[in-house]
Amino acid sequence: MTPVKLYPPKSEKVYFFGTCLVDMFYPEAGLDGIRLLEREGIEVLFPEDQTCCGQPAYTSGYQSEARAVAAAQLRLFPEPWPIIVPSGSCGGMMRTHYPQLFAGSEQESLAGEVASRVYELTEYLVHVCHLRLDDRGQAETVAMHTSCSARREMGLAETGPMLLARLGQVELVEQERAAECCGFGGTFSVRHPEVSAAMVDDKAQAIEATGASHFVSSDCGCLMNINGRFEHQKKAIQGEHIASYLWRRTS
Repeated sequence: MTPVKLYPPKSEKVYFFGTCLVDMFYPEAGLDGIRLLEREGIEVLFPEDQTCCGQPAYTSGYQSEARAVAAAQLRLFPEPWPIIVPSGSCGGMMRTHYPQLFAGSEQESLAGEVASRVYELTEYLVHVCHLRLDDRGQAETVAMHTSCSARREMGLAETGPMLLARLGQVELVEQERAAECCGFGGTFSVRHPEVSAAMVDDKAQAIEATGASHFVSSDCGCLMNINGRFEHQKKAIQGEHIASYLWRRTS
Protein backbone atom coordinates (compact mmCIF):
# COMPACT_ATOMS: atom_id res chain seq x y z
CA MET A 1 0.00 0.00 0.00
CA THR A 2 1.12 3.57 -0.72
CA PRO A 3 1.88 5.35 2.56
CA VAL A 4 -0.22 8.37 3.47
CA LYS A 5 1.69 11.59 2.82
CA LEU A 6 1.44 14.15 5.60
CA TYR A 7 1.49 17.67 4.22
CA PRO A 8 3.07 20.62 6.02
CA PRO A 9 1.45 24.00 6.73
CA LYS A 10 1.62 26.56 3.93
CA SER A 11 5.10 28.06 3.70
CA GLU A 12 5.75 31.79 3.52
CA LYS A 13 8.32 31.14 0.78
CA VAL A 14 8.76 28.47 -1.88
CA TYR A 15 11.22 27.72 -4.65
CA PHE A 16 9.86 27.29 -8.18
CA PHE A 17 11.55 24.84 -10.55
CA GLY A 18 10.29 25.82 -13.99
CA THR A 19 11.31 22.75 -16.12
CA CYS A 20 12.81 22.77 -19.61
CA LEU A 21 9.54 22.47 -21.54
CA VAL A 22 7.94 25.33 -19.63
CA ASP A 23 11.02 27.45 -20.30
CA MET A 24 11.19 26.64 -24.01
CA PHE A 25 7.56 26.12 -25.06
CA TYR A 26 5.09 27.16 -22.36
CA PRO A 27 6.63 30.03 -20.33
CA GLU A 28 3.18 31.41 -19.56
CA ALA A 29 2.34 28.19 -17.70
CA GLY A 30 5.27 28.81 -15.38
CA LEU A 31 4.31 32.44 -14.85
CA ASP A 32 0.70 31.48 -14.17
CA GLY A 33 1.80 28.85 -11.67
CA ILE A 34 3.83 31.50 -9.87
CA ARG A 35 0.87 33.91 -9.97
CA LEU A 36 -1.41 31.31 -8.38
CA LEU A 37 1.07 30.78 -5.55
CA GLU A 38 1.64 34.50 -5.06
CA ARG A 39 -2.10 35.10 -4.88
CA GLU A 40 -2.09 32.75 -1.88
CA GLY A 41 0.34 35.08 -0.12
CA ILE A 42 3.46 33.01 -0.86
CA GLU A 43 6.76 34.56 -1.88
CA VAL A 44 8.08 32.60 -4.86
CA LEU A 45 11.82 32.36 -5.51
CA PHE A 46 13.05 31.31 -8.95
CA PRO A 47 16.72 30.22 -8.91
CA GLU A 48 18.14 31.67 -12.11
CA ASP A 49 20.79 28.96 -12.57
CA GLN A 50 18.27 26.12 -12.85
CA THR A 51 18.42 24.02 -16.00
CA CYS A 52 17.18 20.46 -16.59
CA CYS A 53 16.24 18.00 -13.86
CA GLY A 54 18.23 15.28 -15.67
CA GLN A 55 15.30 13.09 -16.61
CA PRO A 56 15.98 12.74 -20.38
CA ALA A 57 19.46 11.35 -19.73
CA TYR A 58 18.25 9.22 -16.81
CA THR A 59 15.41 7.52 -18.69
CA SER A 60 17.74 6.93 -21.65
CA GLY A 61 20.13 5.00 -19.42
CA TYR A 62 22.88 7.62 -19.13
CA GLN A 63 23.30 7.52 -15.37
CA SER A 64 26.53 9.48 -15.03
CA GLU A 65 25.35 12.22 -17.39
CA ALA A 66 22.02 12.46 -15.55
CA ARG A 67 23.86 12.66 -12.24
CA ALA A 68 25.99 15.55 -13.49
CA VAL A 69 22.94 17.51 -14.64
CA ALA A 70 20.97 16.76 -11.48
CA ALA A 71 23.90 17.63 -9.22
CA ALA A 72 23.83 21.20 -10.52
CA GLN A 73 20.19 21.49 -9.42
CA LEU A 74 20.82 20.22 -5.88
CA ARG A 75 22.79 23.36 -5.02
CA LEU A 76 19.97 25.72 -5.98
CA PHE A 77 17.71 25.16 -2.96
CA PRO A 78 19.79 25.88 0.17
CA GLU A 79 16.93 27.05 2.40
CA PRO A 80 14.40 24.53 3.81
CA TRP A 81 11.51 25.78 1.68
CA PRO A 82 9.25 23.65 -0.53
CA ILE A 83 10.26 23.18 -4.17
CA ILE A 84 7.26 23.52 -6.47
CA VAL A 85 7.38 21.90 -9.91
CA PRO A 86 4.64 22.45 -12.54
CA SER A 87 5.13 18.93 -13.91
CA GLY A 88 4.54 15.47 -12.53
CA SER A 89 7.26 14.19 -14.82
CA CYS A 90 10.06 16.44 -13.53
CA GLY A 91 8.59 16.30 -10.04
CA GLY A 92 8.70 12.51 -10.18
CA MET A 93 12.32 12.59 -11.30
CA MET A 94 13.34 14.88 -8.46
CA ARG A 95 11.30 13.29 -5.68
CA THR A 96 11.47 9.63 -6.66
CA HIS A 97 14.67 9.17 -8.63
CA TYR A 98 17.13 11.65 -7.14
CA PRO A 99 17.63 9.50 -4.01
CA GLN A 100 18.28 6.46 -6.23
CA LEU A 101 20.52 8.38 -8.61
CA PHE A 102 22.80 9.62 -5.83
CA ALA A 103 22.69 6.52 -3.61
CA GLY A 104 26.14 5.74 -2.28
CA SER A 105 27.61 9.07 -3.38
CA GLU A 106 28.77 12.07 -1.38
CA GLN A 107 25.55 13.85 -2.36
CA GLU A 108 23.20 11.10 -1.21
CA SER A 109 22.08 12.99 1.90
CA LEU A 110 21.55 16.26 0.03
CA ALA A 111 19.62 14.52 -2.75
CA GLY A 112 17.30 12.89 -0.23
CA GLU A 113 16.76 16.17 1.57
CA VAL A 114 15.95 18.03 -1.66
CA ALA A 115 13.66 15.21 -2.81
CA SER A 116 11.68 15.40 0.43
CA ARG A 117 10.77 19.03 -0.34
CA VAL A 118 9.54 18.53 -3.92
CA TYR A 119 5.84 19.06 -4.65
CA GLU A 120 4.02 19.06 -7.95
CA LEU A 121 2.10 22.32 -8.42
CA THR A 122 -1.46 20.96 -8.30
CA GLU A 123 -0.50 18.83 -5.29
CA TYR A 124 0.69 21.89 -3.38
CA LEU A 125 -2.34 23.97 -4.36
CA VAL A 126 -4.76 21.26 -3.21
CA HIS A 127 -3.16 19.70 -0.16
CA VAL A 128 -1.15 22.59 1.27
CA CYS A 129 -2.79 25.81 0.05
CA HIS A 130 -6.33 24.33 0.13
CA LEU A 131 -6.94 26.56 -2.87
CA ARG A 132 -10.37 28.11 -3.32
CA LEU A 133 -11.35 29.27 -6.79
CA ASP A 134 -13.79 31.97 -7.89
CA ASP A 135 -14.71 30.96 -11.44
CA ARG A 136 -15.28 33.99 -13.67
CA GLY A 137 -15.38 32.14 -16.99
CA GLN A 138 -18.23 31.04 -19.21
CA ALA A 139 -19.79 27.61 -18.79
CA GLU A 140 -17.88 24.91 -20.66
CA THR A 141 -16.96 21.24 -20.59
CA VAL A 142 -13.33 20.27 -20.24
CA ALA A 143 -11.36 17.03 -20.27
CA MET A 144 -8.11 16.41 -18.42
CA HIS A 145 -5.09 14.28 -19.20
CA THR A 146 -2.89 13.40 -16.22
CA SER A 147 0.62 12.29 -17.13
CA CYS A 148 1.89 8.81 -16.34
CA SER A 149 4.56 10.23 -14.03
CA ALA A 150 2.09 12.32 -12.05
CA ARG A 151 -0.30 9.38 -11.82
CA ARG A 152 2.13 6.54 -11.08
CA GLU A 153 5.31 8.03 -9.66
CA MET A 154 3.74 10.78 -7.57
CA GLY A 155 0.28 9.30 -6.95
CA LEU A 156 -1.49 12.47 -8.08
CA ALA A 157 -4.31 11.30 -10.31
CA GLU A 158 -6.83 13.23 -8.24
CA THR A 159 -5.34 16.71 -7.69
CA GLY A 160 -5.96 18.17 -11.15
CA PRO A 161 -9.60 17.02 -11.25
CA MET A 162 -10.08 18.29 -7.70
CA LEU A 163 -9.02 21.78 -8.77
CA LEU A 164 -11.21 21.73 -11.87
CA ALA A 165 -14.17 20.62 -9.74
CA ARG A 166 -13.79 23.86 -7.76
CA LEU A 167 -14.60 25.91 -10.88
CA GLY A 168 -18.34 26.44 -10.71
CA GLN A 169 -18.88 26.92 -14.45
CA VAL A 170 -16.74 23.99 -15.59
CA GLU A 171 -17.99 20.46 -16.18
CA LEU A 172 -15.15 17.94 -16.11
CA VAL A 173 -15.79 14.98 -18.43
CA GLU A 174 -13.65 11.86 -18.21
CA GLN A 175 -12.16 10.36 -21.33
CA GLU A 176 -12.24 6.64 -21.98
CA ARG A 177 -9.11 4.88 -20.71
CA ALA A 178 -8.02 8.05 -18.91
CA ALA A 179 -5.00 6.33 -17.34
CA GLU A 180 -3.43 5.40 -20.69
CA CYS A 181 -0.21 7.11 -21.81
CA CYS A 182 -0.39 9.77 -24.52
CA GLY A 183 2.73 8.30 -26.14
CA PHE A 184 5.14 11.14 -25.39
CA GLY A 185 7.41 9.59 -22.78
CA GLY A 186 10.21 12.07 -23.44
CA THR A 187 12.86 10.34 -25.53
CA PHE A 188 10.47 7.41 -26.13
CA SER A 189 8.63 9.46 -28.76
CA VAL A 190 11.95 10.04 -30.57
CA ARG A 191 13.19 6.45 -30.35
CA HIS A 192 9.84 4.86 -31.25
CA PRO A 193 7.97 7.45 -33.35
CA GLU A 194 5.52 5.02 -34.96
CA VAL A 195 4.41 3.55 -31.62
CA SER A 196 4.23 7.02 -30.09
CA ALA A 197 2.11 8.33 -32.98
CA ALA A 198 -0.35 5.44 -32.63
CA MET A 199 -0.66 6.08 -28.90
CA VAL A 200 -1.30 9.80 -29.26
CA ASP A 201 -3.87 9.05 -31.98
CA ASP A 202 -5.78 6.95 -29.45
CA LYS A 203 -5.47 9.65 -26.82
CA ALA A 204 -6.64 12.43 -29.14
CA GLN A 205 -9.64 10.34 -30.22
CA ALA A 206 -10.55 9.64 -26.60
CA ILE A 207 -10.41 13.32 -25.68
CA GLU A 208 -12.39 14.38 -28.74
CA ALA A 209 -15.03 11.71 -28.03
CA THR A 210 -15.87 13.35 -24.70
CA GLY A 211 -17.35 16.32 -26.57
CA ALA A 212 -15.26 18.68 -24.45
CA SER A 213 -14.47 22.05 -25.95
CA HIS A 214 -11.10 22.14 -24.23
CA PHE A 215 -8.61 19.92 -22.45
CA VAL A 216 -5.95 20.58 -19.83
CA SER A 217 -2.87 18.78 -18.56
CA SER A 218 -0.43 19.42 -15.75
CA ASP A 219 2.52 18.24 -17.88
CA CYS A 220 3.82 20.23 -20.83
CA GLY A 221 5.27 17.17 -22.57
CA CYS A 222 1.86 15.55 -22.81
CA LEU A 223 0.28 18.89 -23.70
CA MET A 224 2.73 19.48 -26.54
CA ASN A 225 2.25 15.93 -27.84
CA ILE A 226 -1.57 15.94 -27.81
CA ASN A 227 -1.86 19.51 -29.07
CA GLY A 228 0.52 18.68 -31.87
CA ARG A 229 -1.64 15.75 -32.92
CA PHE A 230 -4.79 17.85 -32.99
CA GLU A 231 -2.98 20.52 -35.02
CA HIS A 232 -1.74 17.87 -37.46
CA GLN A 233 -5.31 16.64 -37.85
CA LYS A 234 -6.53 20.24 -38.24
CA LYS A 235 -8.90 19.84 -35.28
CA ALA A 236 -10.16 22.87 -33.40
CA ILE A 237 -9.84 21.36 -29.92
CA GLN A 238 -6.75 22.53 -28.08
CA GLY A 239 -5.41 22.30 -24.56
CA GLU A 240 -3.44 24.33 -22.07
CA HIS A 241 -1.52 23.80 -18.88
CA ILE A 242 -3.80 23.61 -15.87
CA ALA A 243 -2.00 26.53 -14.21
CA SER A 244 -2.87 28.81 -17.14
CA TYR A 245 -6.41 27.48 -17.27
CA LEU A 246 -7.00 28.15 -13.56
CA TRP A 247 -5.42 31.60 -13.70
CA ARG A 248 -7.36 32.59 -16.82
CA ARG A 249 -10.71 31.59 -15.36
CA THR A 250 -10.19 33.17 -11.96
CA SER A 251 -8.31 36.41 -12.63
